Amino acid sequence: MRIELEDLGALERGVTLLGSGGGGDTTAAAALLRARLRAGRRPEVLPIGEVAPETRVVAVGIIGATAVLAEKPPGGDEFRAAVAAIQRWTGENAQALMSIEIGGLNGIMPLVAADDLGLSCVDADLSGRALPRLDQLSTAAVGRGIAPAALAGPGGQILLLDRGSPADVERAARGFLPGMGGWAVFALAPVRAADLPACAVPGTFTGALDLGRRALSADHDALAHVTGGRVLALGRVVEVARRPGPGRHGRAGFGRGSVSVVDHATDAVLRLEMENEYLLALRDGAVVASTPDVLAVVDRRSRAPIPCDLVRYGIEVAVLQLPAAEFWTDPRRLPVLEPRAYGIDCDPALLGVRV
Repeated sequence: MRIELEDLGALERGVTLLGSGGGGDTTAAAALLRARLRAGRRPEVLPIGEVAPETRVVAVGIIGATAVLAEKPPGGDEFRAAVAAIQRWTGENAQALMSIEIGGLNGIMPLVAADDLGLSCVDADLSGRALPRLDQLSTAAVGRGIAPAALAGPGGQILLLDRGSPADVERAARGFLPGMGGWAVFALAPVRAADLPACAVPGTFTGALDLGRRALSADHDALAHVTGGRVLALGRVVEVARRPGPGRHGRAGFGRGSVSVVDHATDAVLRLEMENEYLLALRDGAVVASTPDVLAVVDRRSRAPIPCDLVRYGIEVAVLQLPAAEFWTDPRRLPVLEPRAYGIDCDPALLGVRV
């Protein structure tokens, strides 16, 4: 399929919902893609099964403080530079691209990059939603690792990470980002299309587009039904608390916080624990939903998803639980995204899954 201008609104809504409160603001990415669509360019998205088995697919995305993009937007060469660097190091040419993460802005930016590089996008990603850390990508979850990888910053800097565990790559990349201006394009080594079913989450571009179409067509009462999820609360935000995140080995961690919503129908208090994304939901102290399912807070009037960094006291919201990609409900992979992966000591609570 080719992405058309009329698809953009639905795609943006779908990837924002899959951001689970994170993933970065899609506004700048959507504007870049919109400009290309209005110029008559139509990025192509191909199912894995329609890609020749030996095609080399490079996963790309933006990592770091994506909010900085509004002040320091891409210059246009970062994706090309990152892909070129990984090609030089591996000796293999990129023949198609895919996203490292369908949730948030990385559900859109690889389409921009593919159009600029004259390549197709594969209908898959390495997350199935938004994720905070590189060592949680699906390739790491199945034991393939994520090195070698390349980073290209907006100032022209290039970093090539040749080897190391996924945790090593995550630490090295985070340490390099401040000197790059807060964000960078990240590119992984080429993967054969034939290997993607075992190490990627398939169908996520078309899935996000379909999710967005269904979400835009429904009012808040029907939103959970049409998206295949359930409503955890319909009510008012009565408290938002933010605090520094837990660090490890002397390093700072991601910020943490919680959001409390009083349900209008039952007066129950739903508390959401959040980091970069919404991670856990408790109703009157009992766990009712968790990662890797997608927890989304949407404005009751506009139905627009509200990210973790913008949720505030007094707004009327619907809190939704959407099912995780099947990739993450496999017991072998669930520990990578379950609450304990974020330092929350409880079992996962997933839609339709007994764990």
